[in-house]
Amino acid sequence: MILNAIVVDDDELARTLISGYVEKTGFLKLIGVCSSAKEAMKLLKEEKIDVIFLDVEMPEMSGIEFIREFKEKPQIILISSKKEYAAEAFDFNITDYIVKPAAYARFLKAAEKALEIEESIKVNDDNKKELYIKKDSRLIKIDCKDVLYIEALSDYVNIYTTTVRYTVLSTMKGIEAKLPLKEFARIHRSYIIRLDKIKAIEDGAVIINEQTIPISNSYKKDFINVLNIL
Repeated sequence: MILNAIVVDDDELARTLISGYVEKTGFLKLIGVCSSAKEAMKLLKEEKIDVIFLDVEMPEMSGIEFIREFKEKPQIILISSKKEYAAEAFDFNITDYIVKPAAYARFLKAAEKALEIEESIKVNDDNKKELYIKKDSRLIKIDCKDVLYIEALSDYVNIYTTTVRYTVLSTMKGIEAKLPLKEFARIHRSYIIRLDKIKAIEDGAVIINEQTIPISNSYKKDFINVLNIL
């Protein structure tokens, strides 16, 4: 597995050092080197990035402020000359925290941790090919490829497939954990859709199987980012 990586640091020497480490690490591919968080934001909209090697102290937007901008984000490995940011940083579920000056051995340890996480995610997604729901005394198998969309309904969810609707006791968070993440997207507090079932997107809504499903503002940015828009 190859991880697409970018380096974000306002210091030229640090950028050169870390980008050199990325290039000498076989499972990392250097996609870009950015001198600011705003520059990185633009690149993230254009490229699929798996891991960001990110400085903490930068002008205009710090590394911590940068992380706060994302609901769904690539893995983050923070690199800083100061240890005191570590506690706050780990509150944002970062992958690792490296204290400058960064030796290659320490960098490699953090990168290998990111690789292990990505491989684990891929294995979990590959295994999530079907759902089983209980109906009476039977377990019924639903192929994830047949799911059109999922709708929250109080303490229940409706699972709409190409042929039938199932109503099961679950939360949306619980359903999300059982779905292959790359094939589905949350577009609303009450809706999860299967991406390859989208017929069209118009007027702030997704059209699936002639059904109009709203896109809420809080999920719109992350949803647009996963679409392959020309």
